[in-house]
Order: sequence, then structure tokens, then C-alpha cells
Amino acid sequence: VQLQASGGGLVQAGGSLRLSCAASGRTFNNYPMGWFRQAPGKERAFVAAITWTGGITYYADSVKCRFTISRNNAKNTVYLQMNSLKPEDTAVYYCAAAKYPLNSVSYYYTDSYDYWGQGTQVTVSS
Repeated sequence: VQLQASGGGLVQAGGSLRLSCAASGRTFNNYPMGWFRQAPGKERAFVAAITWTGGITYYADSVKCRFTISRNNAKNTVYLQMNSLKPEDTAVYYCAAAKYPLNSVSYYYTDSYDYWGQGTQVTVSS
């Protein structure tokens, strides 16, 4: 599976961006998907995740009520709608896919994912 993230950019605080992650290769429909981010000098951190059906979503506390993860299995794409952006959201954002179903706790950990996109830079100015 190859993952291609896009949609990053420079935005003012309070603005919005929508990230996309297009998957190619093997069957996308069965994969749990996640978004992580990494700010300079920090470890990669969980942002949001979604089950393969799209029926359950998970969010980091710092983005709840501001970010929304969704997926369109017909288009092999997962999205991250980011609203009310803050300077502390500045980071490189990575999408990831897991080969097998995950339990609810596993969605939050980088080690649970088998495939990673190349990352897209999001910069929020104050």
C-alpha cells in the first residue's frame, strides 16, 4: 500500500485546512487509518483515527471538536478536516494504515500502523 498525503499549507490562526490521504496498491477498504503529526523537536503524536467502516473515530484531546476524520472507501481516500487551527497545530502531518483490525487502544500508537505516507506540512501563523 502506498499512501500520498496532500492538502497542507500556510494558514492563519482560526483558519481551516483539509488534508487528504490517497491510498493505492492493495485493498484499502479493510484498513484502519490514522493521522499523526510531528512538530520540530518532538515525537510523532496521534491526531485522529478511523475504523475501516468509518463507523468509529478517535481523536486526541487537543483536536477534539476542531478536527474531523472521514474516509471514502470508493475513492481510497481518508480526510482530515481541520478547523479553528492554532499555532500549536503546526507540524508535519502523516497518514497511516494498519494491515489488520485494531482494538480501541491500539489506534493511538504509531507501532500499530504498517504503512505511512510521506507527510504534508501544516503551518499556522498567529
